[in-house]
This record gives sequence, structure tokens and C-alpha cells, in this order.
Amino acid sequence: MISAIQSKRVSDLYLNISHFLDHFIMLVFAKAAYDAGRYFGLGYEEIMVYGVGGFVLFGGMAPVAAHLAERFSRSALMVIFHFGIGLAAILAAMAQSIWQLSAAIGLIGIFAAIYHPVGIAMLIQSNQRIGFRLGVNGVFGNMGVAAAPLLIGVLLTMGDWRLCFAVSGLFCIAYGFAFVMALYGDAPSPSRSAKKGSSGFAPNWKLALGAMLLSTASGGFIFGAMTFVVPRYFEISLTGISTSVAMTGLLAAIVYAVASFSQVGVGWLIDRVPPKWVLMAIGAGQVVFVALTALYADYALFFAMLVAMSFVFGQIPITDTILSRYVPDDWRARILSVKFMVNLSIGASVLPICGAILQNGHEMASLFSVMSGLACLVVLAALLLPVQSEAHRLDRQPAE
Repeated sequence: MISAIQSKRVSDLYLNISHFLDHFIMLVFAKAAYDAGRYFGLGYEEIMVYGVGGFVLFGGMAPVAAHLAERFSRSALMVIFHFGIGLAAILAAMAQSIWQLSAAIGLIGIFAAIYHPVGIAMLIQSNQRIGFRLGVNGVFGNMGVAAAPLLIGVLLTMGDWRLCFAVSGLFCIAYGFAFVMALYGDAPSPSRSAKKGSSGFAPNWKLALGAMLLSTASGGFIFGAMTFVVPRYFEISLTGISTSVAMTGLLAAIVYAVASFSQVGVGWLIDRVPPKWVLMAIGAGQVVFVALTALYADYALFFAMLVAMSFVFGQIPITDTILSRYVPDDWRARILSVKFMVNLSIGASVLPICGAILQNGHEMASLFSVMSGLACLVVLAALLLPVQSEAHRLDRQPAE
């Protein structure tokens, strides 16, 4: 059985669906938190902090996942990913106390941490149309973000927060079996690849990765906040449209789903235009439109949020494309793990910071003003990013 899942290949479609599940499972709690809070006698702003551990581990365990992938194989870790998040979600559904629920969410974060450093490394190993393929992969990931408030909202009308975790976990396990069946051929393990030596990092790689980490840090907070608080923000700010939790969940899902397709356009663009200029435009768009979401309500808010989310999601394939152009394959999983650890760990600060702001009497709209200011750092990262010559691009070199 072990040899059947070690050092195997799998098509982009299966990796893309896994990305969907990764983001979906991490946001089950975001939509079900209010119902779970009522069960445990806590308000929404109080129960939010019990999900912090899951988001911290979602980023913090990424380097461990990358190390294990090098020690064993990327495909084996991806198999563990599916069964791990599924079983952890079922444990969350069985929680009898708020601390048991928090521990189960932390366990979800541990297994969910596998995908980004390992799954993305598998995806970009082929060095073919990386920008476009990352864009498509990003759409699937954000479809998971979009589906979470919609499907969890529907499940809440049929049952409670336990049903949300149980159904999600069972589906992840079922898909895990499909993923195992889809594995084929042989892929070189990162450890064997490393022994052969790498072609080396591209010139100016330190400056490029520094700019990438700056945009990742600021973008991680913005992405985490936008994906977590928008469903609740819609519940309290779209009352002129609907007061139904299912309807506001649907509207949030529409925003996420439509905005996620910006990644395909951006992915196509960065295969043709230097990432520096694309990142600068994306950052400027975030500054303007995220600020507007703090000012509007009802239909104006809905359309402003749609444009703002398009710019937020559009940033996702840029950083991974930069990495693929400056970092050789045998280092990508390790650098990806650091990138996602920074990204998601900073994203985890969304929950306590948002909770503290709300508990101090500020309106939820003030969160979006803060995020607009942070988007200025994305523009700064674009200014620091060098323009790379075609001859120095490592994604032009054939993969092993």
C-alpha cells in the first residue's frame, strides 16, 4: 500500500479539487461559528478566538509538511492530507466542549497545512504554463472559499454546526479514496532530486523573495480577513436585501466565486507581462476598493465587495509564479512552506485582532479600512520587485 502512493504523479484536476477542499474545510468554522457559539453559550466575537489555533497551525505546520514530503514523497503526504482533514472534521462534529472543538479545529489546521507546500510543489514541477495553471488552481481554492458559506449555510438550515463538520469530513475522506485511485506513474522525489544538485537560484533572488514575502505578509492578513468576516459582514450590512442567513451566505458565495476567476486572467497575464507591473496594479486596486467596502451597504456594498475580492484573489498566482522563476525545483517545497507559514500565520492574527476590535465597540466596517491601509504594503512590494530577464527565468528550464 505504501509503495502504491509514494512518488507518484496525479493530474492537475485532482490537485485543483484538493485545493478546493483545503480552503473549504478551513472555513467551515467561519460560517458555523455563530451557531456553535450559541450552543456553548458564547457570542460570535467570543467564539472566534477558539479558531485561532487552527489557522496558526495551518501556516505553522507548512515547513514540517515540506520536510516530510522531502523525506518520503509528495504524493504520500497528499494522501494523508485528505484522510487527515476528514477525520479531524468528524472529531470536531463530536466535540462536547468548546476546548474539544478548538483542539479539533487545530487538528484540521495541521493536516490542511500539507496542501500548499506539497500540492503546489507538485503542480509547478512540470514548469509548463505555470502562471495560467496556478491561476486555474487558485480558482478552485477560492471556489472552496465561495462554497463554504453557501453549503454550510444550507446545512445550518437542515441541522446544526455538528452536521456541517460531519458532512464535510465524510466528503473529504471519500475524495481521499478517489485521489489514491488517480495516482499514476513515478515522480522523482524531492530528496533524490536534491542529491543531483540544483541549477541554482536566479540572479536577484533575495530581493525578489523579499518582495514576495512582503506581499505575502500583507496579503495574508487581507485574504484571511476578507474570507472570514465577509459572510458575517453581509449578514449585518445587507439587511436591505435579505435577513436570511442562507441568502447572505449565497451572496457571499457569489462574490467569492465570481472574484476567483480573476486569478485565471492574472495567471494568463503574468505569463506575458513582468509580475512587477501586475502586482502593482493589483495592490493599487486593493487600496481603493477595499476602502470603499467600509463606506457602503446593501447593493453598493455587494458590488464594491465583488471588485475588491477580485483584486485580493488576483494576487494569489503572482507570488507563486515569482517563486517558480527564481527558485529551482528541489528548493520550491521548502520556500513554499516558509511563504505559506508567513502568509497563513499572519492570516491567523485576523481572528484575535478582529475580535479585539469588535469587543472594543468598533463597527465591522472599520476592519476594511485597516485592510485598505495594509494593501499599501502590496504596492511597496511591487516597487521592490526586480524586472527579470527571460534568460534568467528558472521556469524556462525543463523539470526533472
